[in-house]
Amino acid sequence: MSGTLNKVMLIGHLGDEVKMHYFEGGGCIGRFPLATNESYTNKQTNERVVNTEWHNVVVRNKAAEICEKYLSKGDKVYIEGRIKTRKWQDDKGMDRFSTEIQCTDFTFLSAKDENKPTGGQQSTANPSQAPQSSQNVASAPIDNDDLPF
Repeated sequence: MSGTLNKVMLIGHLGDEVKMHYFEGGGCIGRFPLATNESYTNKQTNERVVNTEWHNVVVRNKAAEICEKYLSKGDKVYIEGRIKTRKWQDDKGMDRFSTEIQCTDFTFLSAKDENKPTGGQQSTANPSQAPQSSQNVASAPIDNDDLPF
């Protein structure tokens, strides 16, 4: 294989609301922290151990507006994207680094009220459309003759 790959897939819970930043040219970005958990049982103490990893997620333009509208703190979401490390200088002139997940695709996994969409909707495949309620999807008839098994 001669190419390289920078791909991240995460399923986690939002640690805060989506923070939006708008630009003069009309573009925008949304940022939010995402928590993923790893749990295991310590064999020596037989105690359940949970480790939480925090990820800084960045979403752009229409996808960011969709996330701001439909996601809230605690919601479960699938994020797909790539890792991006940024270098910047703090107030004292020291070089600092931030590692972010540049989101390219996402799916809402939390169930919502009737006013909001239900999870499991693909969102950025067509960012010009807001996610629809799965009630509409569930009401579509299923023809068993089309199933491959």
